[in-house]
Amino acid sequence: MKREVIIACDFPSKTELYDFLKPFEKESLKPFLKIGMELFYREGPSIVSELKSKGAKIFLDLKLHDIPNTVGNAMKNIGRLGVEITNLHAAGGIDMMKAARKGLDEGAAAVKVKSPILLAITQLTSIDDEALKKELLINVALKDTVIHYAKNAKTAGCDGVVCSALEVSEMNKLGLIGLTPGIRLEGDNTNDQKRLATPVFAKQAGSTYIVVGRSITHAKNTVEAYKKCVKDFE
Repeated sequence: MKREVIIACDFPSKTELYDFLKPFEKESLKPFLKIGMELFYREGPSIVSELKSKGAKIFLDLKLHDIPNTVGNAMKNIGRLGVEITNLHAAGGIDMMKAARKGLDEGAAAVKVKSPILLAITQLTSIDDEALKKELLINVALKDTVIHYAKNAKTAGCDGVVCSALEVSEMNKLGLIGLTPGIRLEGDNTNDQKRLATPVFAKQAGSTYIVVGRSITHAKNTVEAYKKCVKDFE
């Protein structure tokens, strides 16, 4: 599977998003875009439809986590949007993930589009071993927790996981796609991320996708920053 850079479009509204995309359009670039809670909850499903009509590939990052029935029905609606990737929290359990897979496939089939890649979030890249033990009361090493959650995701029919580059090689051994957030270019601010990696490190580790936010969206030259990430990773 081709490695791809995904830009985290964590903007407050579509006005800011479209302003950000103008330089890319001038160069006829159509980067893979991540639409998360911030933008989706402001603009709704229409933002996805608009971007898809422009030929964009979309990772819809809503991180679903609820009872199986609720997640399954929500995924039916996501499946109808024609996005390339979506996700949920593996912590919701195997039954929830199975319901999600079923709902996603049914929704996509209803409108005759390809069912999205379904990824399970193992642990957020803002979580480290200390937070895992002291705040979440999980007294198992972070890496072991990630691997266990990934095995559950595979059992449930997920295509891959969202994990840091530090764990992605273990995901590859399980035959799972690895999408790695928390990517920064060398020398950039780490902000609220703790388990970070550069595009080069993620490539060497075996990530299939990387999600890059502020290193591109806050760069002085956003297009050049994107091109550097692509060069380093793809």
